[in-house]
Amino acid sequence: MATETKHTFCRICEASCGLELTLEDGHITDIKPNAEHVGTEGFACMKGLNQHHMYASPDRLQTPLKRVGDDFVPISWKQANREIGAKVKKLKQRSPHTIGMYVGTAAGFSILHPIFANGFLKGIGSRNIYSSATQDCANRFASAQEMYGFPFLQPFPDLDKINYLLIAGTNPIVSKWTFLQVTHPAKRLKEITKRGGKVAVIDPRRTETAKLASEHVFIQPNADAFFFASFLDEVIKQGGVKDDIVAEHMTGFEAVRDLVTDWPATRTEAVTGISPETLKSMVADYLAADGAGIVTGTGLGMGRYGTTAHWLAECINAVTGNLDRDGGMLIGEGIFDFAAFSQKSGEFDRTVESRIGGFKQLNGGLPGAILADEILTPGDEQLRALFVTGGNPLLTMANSERLSDAFKELELLVVTDIYMNETASLAHYILPATSPLERADLPFVFPLFLGLQSKPYLSATDQVVPRTGQQRDEATIYTDLAKASGVGLFGSRVGQVILNRMTDLNSLLSRKAERSLPIKFILNQILIRAGQPGFKELVKTPDGIARPQAVGGTYLSKKVTTESGKIQLSTPMLLSEAAGMPLAFEQLKISATSFRLITKRHHFTHNSWTQNIRELTEGPARETNHAWLNPEDAKRLGIEEGDAVDIQSATGKIRLPTKFLSDLAPGVVAVPHGWGHQRAKGLSVASKIAGANVNILAADGPDDIEKISGMAHLTGIEVHVAKANAEISRDSWTGL
Repeated sequence: MATETKHTFCRICEASCGLELTLEDGHITDIKPNAEHVGTEGFACMKGLNQHHMYASPDRLQTPLKRVGDDFVPISWKQANREIGAKVKKLKQRSPHTIGMYVGTAAGFSILHPIFANGFLKGIGSRNIYSSATQDCANRFASAQEMYGFPFLQPFPDLDKINYLLIAGTNPIVSKWTFLQVTHPAKRLKEITKRGGKVAVIDPRRTETAKLASEHVFIQPNADAFFFASFLDEVIKQGGVKDDIVAEHMTGFEAVRDLVTDWPATRTEAVTGISPETLKSMVADYLAADGAGIVTGTGLGMGRYGTTAHWLAECINAVTGNLDRDGGMLIGEGIFDFAAFSQKSGEFDRTVESRIGGFKQLNGGLPGAILADEILTPGDEQLRALFVTGGNPLLTMANSERLSDAFKELELLVVTDIYMNETASLAHYILPATSPLERADLPFVFPLFLGLQSKPYLSATDQVVPRTGQQRDEATIYTDLAKASGVGLFGSRVGQVILNRMTDLNSLLSRKAERSLPIKFILNQILIRAGQPGFKELVKTPDGIARPQAVGGTYLSKKVTTESGKIQLSTPMLLSEAAGMPLAFEQLKISATSFRLITKRHHFTHNSWTQNIRELTEGPARETNHAWLNPEDAKRLGIEEGDAVDIQSATGKIRLPTKFLSDLAPGVVAVPHGWGHQRAKGLSVASKIAGANVNILAADGPDDIEKISGMAHLTGIEVHVAKANAEISRDSWTGL
């Protein structure tokens, strides 16, 4: 038996942890953290250490599949491309906008996947590209676009020097941070308190992160915008605004000041549940610290007024002088100036609008929550074909039952994935993709292009295991689909011809019968043109190459990409969104008759991806799907632990067994996201695990999503909770 060791990095989340793999006869038998990695220093989570079980599953798609009646039959790539291409050509003649694409989270963790998928749709000439960002993070993009002129400009805390860190709506101990590579987040947070700093958390749950913090304050769901309005109002009252910095580097402060004046802590306590004394004390601690910062996450963004809340938090960091300073909030640098490129090319200008609702493209995409409307609403540009890549929208998007009905109306649904998940189960064609371990790659696009790393480094990975069947990498898939559809990637006929010939030549020279673009050549060109070591050199350095640490003073006077060259603390779009706060305030006034729904991260699973890993979902220590209630709420409702409860919103109803959690604020019910795989035809493990798809409770459509960002509201939903009048069954967990 031949045993060997290989190195790679994880592509499940932003952390991108360095990994050491043990292989026996070409099969991975063990994964452990790479202790020598310069960026991740021997840290990795349970999900990353068990990912090989997911990729080696007998459920893996091995060949293209075509729907024939209610069954799927294997077909060749040649047939799949020919038939899909013919349908695309026919629909494109009607209108290119009858064709759309949904790009899921998994696509973002391979550098070439989203580039080529986006290039395919641009070649078709359609505006209809949707992404998972409008489910969890588009509020950050909208705020950054307005304030900084670039959606990916995402300041992050200087964890090595910061002395006061306020965390809102994120749980980095479990989620491994948001929009930042952080090795061992628990260790890094403890280091802040060890040097005398403070970590404060506001959250409706006393999360794993909150338990390590210096202070945790409960806040009612959906009230973050009011908290940060009061926080900024108190910053002004306590003299914390650095007038000289604001005058030199920022515009629009007067409008922000006038806005927050209407929201003193004495008023907002009614919806936040946070006393004026507590808030004033937090502001005093923030202002007294030699270096402070506020970070927000998906829990805040997925609620109502997520953009307003994040924008106000960013304003606080900016006007107090904590933006672009050591010990405060830093701006990272990637291997080339992506922001400058964006400014020159107009790549992310918000000029394109959706047919339904008139939503402006953000980060090149439209709101996922109008997808069902685009499919179901008649018209010359009615969406009739959809390509889904690296995602599972029927489990992850709002009002997924309605979306399922819409997908059944499509003339063409093509899914590229490694499994036959819920969405693929409805497809006309399923295209099998390589796993992250079956292809060469560079790290996640955010750290590579934007420097969102607390310990900056550069690394590369080669393919570490062979493909098990006829899988192809997504860049090759979309290059071939563009050829079959008679279009050029990104609208370039010349570029398409070059890519076709590169693919043909590389496949001819390959010793294996695997059609593929010369991926390593393309990755090498990206590196070399950015003035970095080549791909081969990086692969030979499996521990990564350290890059310069981000420092303060590099952004404000030099790299702001707004027209004025200054940070725009307020803009018409931001102020228009915030104009709805008075109505929201009245709607949010605390009620004893309704609950607010929030999500809850699991240690052993990640979104909807990893429930098909038996090693993570079985055994007494593993987590399953429950409705979590505060014991006092349960007592008031006459519910015993383990009882089934019905959770009903204005959109739908689910049934789950209960567990009690005293760490929840009263009036809050927590249900983890990503469960309810019973309908998937190709998930043999996950489909047997009972669970409910919590997104059945969320509303979709143009009237129920945030205008500025296109965000659906997947948390903070008002729900009714009652003891179920029937026994729980595996099927009933899916939804009622």
